[in-house]
Amino acid sequence: MSGNLVINNIFSEFQKSLDEEQEIREVIRNICKDVDSIYRAVTTILQVIHYNEDGIAPACLQAREMFEKARAGYAKLKDAVPPTDYYKYQDHWRFMTQRFCYLISLTIWLEKGIMASHETVAEILGISAIEEKEGFHLDIEDYLVGLLNLCSELSRLAVNSVTRGDYNRPLQISKFVMELNAGFRLLNLKNDHLRKRFDALKYDVKKIEEVVYDLSIRGLLPKTEPEEVVAEA
Repeated sequence: MSGNLVINNIFSEFQKSLDEEQEIREVIRNICKDVDSIYRAVTTILQVIHYNEDGIAPACLQAREMFEKARAGYAKLKDAVPPTDYYKYQDHWRFMTQRFCYLISLTIWLEKGIMASHETVAEILGISAIEEKEGFHLDIEDYLVGLLNLCSELSRLAVNSVTRGDYNRPLQISKFVMELNAGFRLLNLKNDHLRKRFDALKYDVKKIEEVVYDLSIRGLLPKTEPEEVVAEA
């Protein structure tokens, strides 16, 4: 066999591998496109929390129903991605997953006033909470980014709650975000994106503190303290 023929055969195999990879990426992109549309729908549904207190409970129920659809989408992703290639294709769904971690955490906080655990978020999405070299799972970093995004949304909610005349909600938010902030400070964050996102948390904390301080000097703070916020097991 001539040298040219050997090289041609080798590069033909390379092309075959590239074609197979491109097919997988196309399948993944289509699935992520569908799941991402669910994220946008849930985001729209949950915007009611900023202007209608009575609409929060129904919005959470709707969000739960949409999470079931997202779960089905993640099931398709698990089937499409080879177990050994999770990190090879992860960039396709990383940011989408971070956004769902945020939405699920927000929904659970609105329902129960507690932090959604890593395991709970993974269960709702129908994926493993155990981080392994192989297999589809929920990265801890993606979960943590979701919690940080939650803090930003809650700081916005604190302001809008005062506009609605709800003076207890900012206290509840303040206590919860302060506890999360203390928890994050226990971590030695080396991931650049996660570290930068955590650095922005101080602005959310400051914004919430200003809301509570303003209520205090105006004599609008409720006499009773909000219930203690406990992380979900």
